[in-house]
Amino acid sequence: MNWTNRELGERFQKYYTEYPEIGLRVDLSRMHFDEAFLQSMSEPMAKALKAMEELEAGAIANPDENRMVGHYWLRSPERAPTQAIRQEIEGTIEAVRDFSGKVHRGEIAGEAGPFRHLLLIGIGGSALGPQFVAQALGRPSTDRLQAHYLDNTDPDGMDRVLASLKGELGRTLCVVVSKSGGTKETRNGMIEVEKAYEEAGLKFANHAVAITQEGSQLNAFAKKESWIELFPMWDWVGGRTSVLSAVGLLPAALQGIAIDELLEGARQCDAITRQQAIWQNPAAQLALMWYRAGNGKGEKAMVMLPYKDRLEWFSRYLQQLVMESLGKERDLEGRQVNQGLTVYGNKGSTDQHAFIQQLRDGLPDFFVTFIKVLKDRDGREVWVEPDVTSGDYLHGFLEGTREALFEKGRESITLTVDKVTPFSVGMLIALYERAVGLYASLIGVNAYHQPGVEAGKKAAGSILELQSKIIDLLRSEKSRPLMVEEIGKRLEEPDRLEAIFKICEHLAASPEHGIEKQGGERPFEMSYAAVRR
Repeated sequence: MNWTNRELGERFQKYYTEYPEIGLRVDLSRMHFDEAFLQSMSEPMAKALKAMEELEAGAIANPDENRMVGHYWLRSPERAPTQAIRQEIEGTIEAVRDFSGKVHRGEIAGEAGPFRHLLLIGIGGSALGPQFVAQALGRPSTDRLQAHYLDNTDPDGMDRVLASLKGELGRTLCVVVSKSGGTKETRNGMIEVEKAYEEAGLKFANHAVAITQEGSQLNAFAKKESWIELFPMWDWVGGRTSVLSAVGLLPAALQGIAIDELLEGARQCDAITRQQAIWQNPAAQLALMWYRAGNGKGEKAMVMLPYKDRLEWFSRYLQQLVMESLGKERDLEGRQVNQGLTVYGNKGSTDQHAFIQQLRDGLPDFFVTFIKVLKDRDGREVWVEPDVTSGDYLHGFLEGTREALFEKGRESITLTVDKVTPFSVGMLIALYERAVGLYASLIGVNAYHQPGVEAGKKAAGSILELQSKIIDLLRSEKSRPLMVEEIGKRLEEPDRLEAIFKICEHLAASPEHGIEKQGGERPFEMSYAAVRR
């Protein structure tokens, strides 16, 4: 768009909106849309807002799993469709406050004394939300508990985290988070940590808390082992929207973050994003811009650039919230649509030295969302030049990058918040949850299930089943080496030679399995044998 400076100024005045109740400002002036687009989308957006209203009232919004979708009730329990659900939410929030208070006062302590560390064991939505909140709001010098995370099934990663807690396990509270209780990555982390406690001469159960669904494997195990406490998850809250349930509230409260302010920011944002008028609803504005940028098909990626170190994890959190919600093969009518919205990001002004070069001069396959924070820091300023601070430079780089991108026709949205606080973080979480739900309605997909994730889990199970058969076969041969092709024949899996080769390579690189690689000059001439123990 070849707008003059005067036209740009007029667009800014027309498409810049402030929401003082929640400390948010939205600037859409650098997106390539016009009034005709807004008019054409008025009816679809009205339908999306109506669908959201029905969702909040308790309608089955996840038809594939026949479930309600209730993460909005977490910060407004009075809107829950039943008194029982309201009481569960309110009771959980009160239990979180009570438990964290007892931990802070030392009334609940580890075997070596009052808890000083928090170790969260989870993955995906059971870790990303809490990590984002912790990174945004934590202050290591004043946090009540220092937060650590096991969010993968990488043994080396686990070793690094546990090494950082060496000598402190007796004062570390472990929070294990798994809705189903059967998530393998979380289970693996729990077993590894339990072993570390055993080796330290401590009882894991005396340092463990579970957040899980009633009746899950984890729930049963925690009760059997007499863990310190259990907190609930519900089938009407998905993992990627669970950060304002016990999943995120408990770690935040233990760290010393004001969870009431976090919930209030989300609650007030929800109230504003229920507005029917587009220019009174920032979530509707975002959803429309996403639709316009990608032609309703996700043709452009969304690049998140928060110009604040504390918000660095926001793009990682949004990757799951947005991509798991919107990345769907079929729409609600069962038609193949292959929808989605790719999210990636960095932080300003680190982006100046990373991928801005491509954004400005490379493929125009994206639009940017800048997040500006007006408050630079608490405490005194340091002048790096006369009347110029480091924060002035940060602001300058944001505006300069935005301008440089626009010169090349690259679109951008700018969100501005006053400062990073529990209230503003809660507001941002609620803003994007609502925008995702509205956009999902515009493109006609179910935002609240994840069949692709389940498919990956099933495929992983198949690999592990094949691995078990390979180990059994090699051990039965009593050290006689077998080549990959022979293993495939013996297991009646001749079409899975690639998988067999990769499994054997992994086994041979992991001495604990007792499998070694022998002979051969080329990869597929190698053979594998069980080593006698």
